[in-house]
Amino acid sequence: MKTQAYDLVIIGCGPAGEKAAAQAAYFGKRVAVIERAPHPGGAAVHTGTLPSKTLRETALYLSGHRARQLYGIAVELEENATLSHLMARKDAIAEAETARIIANLERHGVDLVYGHGSFVDAHTIQVEGADGETVSLTADFILIATGSKPRQPDDIDFADDCIHDSDEVLLIEQLPQQLTILGGGVIGCEYACMFAALGIDVTLVDTRTTLLSFLDTEISERLAKAMMRLGIDLVLGHRWGAIHRQGDTIVCELDDGRNLEAEQLLFCAGRVGCTDSLALDNAGLSPNKRQYLDVDDEYRTSVPHILAVGDVIGFPALASVSMEQARVAVCRAFGFDYKQTLASLMPYGIYTIPEVSAVGESEQSCEEKGIDYVVGRALYRDNARGKITGDLEGITKLVVEVGTRKLLGVHVVGERASELVHIGQVAIQLGACVDLFIDMVFNYPTLADSYKYAAYDCLGALAAREGEAK
Repeated sequence: MKTQAYDLVIIGCGPAGEKAAAQAAYFGKRVAVIERAPHPGGAAVHTGTLPSKTLRETALYLSGHRARQLYGIAVELEENATLSHLMARKDAIAEAETARIIANLERHGVDLVYGHGSFVDAHTIQVEGADGETVSLTADFILIATGSKPRQPDDIDFADDCIHDSDEVLLIEQLPQQLTILGGGVIGCEYACMFAALGIDVTLVDTRTTLLSFLDTEISERLAKAMMRLGIDLVLGHRWGAIHRQGDTIVCELDDGRNLEAEQLLFCAGRVGCTDSLALDNAGLSPNKRQYLDVDDEYRTSVPHILAVGDVIGFPALASVSMEQARVAVCRAFGFDYKQTLASLMPYGIYTIPEVSAVGESEQSCEEKGIDYVVGRALYRDNARGKITGDLEGITKLVVEVGTRKLLGVHVVGERASELVHIGQVAIQLGACVDLFIDMVFNYPTLADSYKYAAYDCLGALAAREGEAK
């Protein structure tokens, strides 16, 4: 068996693996990345992030959703429309992103090794290629960036063509008339909105009584109302039991005795780390009960020269954060004088309809921490650009500390929320006061201009508090 030596070997070439490789190679280290799939990119490129966002844009465009209120247009999809037809752009996007990743690795002199990698010992990875040939890679440091996969409970028949997990739901052919989604996390909410926009009757079930409870409560409530207006039946605070086929129908039993019937079912309740085929015990490692790896603040596992980043270590499982974790892990491991810590501010982008994005403190977190705060709001329906685009459900909400007037949090609901939130993120990062938005000049008409009017609302709330103090 051929053996090759490296400074760093990375298992998994998704967003985290690619950035770790480029970072180490930039500083002169010899790096190899192992990828078991036919193409690099991971779930972000091929099954999750980019494909699902492609479906979202397709759903908005073909359904005429954005134009319904504005122009009174009613658009219907062809009865024989298939998901593969609607997702035609996905393959082109994946191909372009795959080419970019390969070019980036080649530019940095990184070896991309295709095959299934597993530990022989704590410094050695054996890679078995699709052709059966094996190669042995040794390294001073090994980084695990294998990501996560949908949890599949044993009592659910995922072999049934009408029962799906979130990684393979985009492979279905014929669009169903009814869809039951189990799990109201980010993935479940995003798919519920996409399929509802395509005219499918969607029922979303979650055991929690609040939708996406990590969000500011007001934002969560606004999203729930928008989803119901989209036609989604929200069944919150209920557990599901047996799931079985009855003729052409998938039946899901609820804890209150109801039976939900639909043509197809999508299970989105949880993910687990992709560690089961790595032979971790050969390296002296063992994952936790959800198959994730525990790491310290330098992303070292219990075996210090073996690192782990991205979805394989669990929360927050965001591609954006995973890439930064990878850069920090490599810099700390090799002692590079660069990128030593992960930024304290991590924005959330939730691609529901409408979008939701948030960064920093919420009203609830301020109350938990004993921070004296006020909020200011600007509604899209009062914004000229909001009126023009017909996006009348949106809101920009600011959370401001009373004593210092510093901006603490930003919460946005509406189209382009995941872009708009970064304006506030920069302000928080720089420790700016809310007055910054009063002083700024925004293009007109723009949704960004909502920051100014949310800031005015904050100033009014601050003035009222000062009046109370007198």
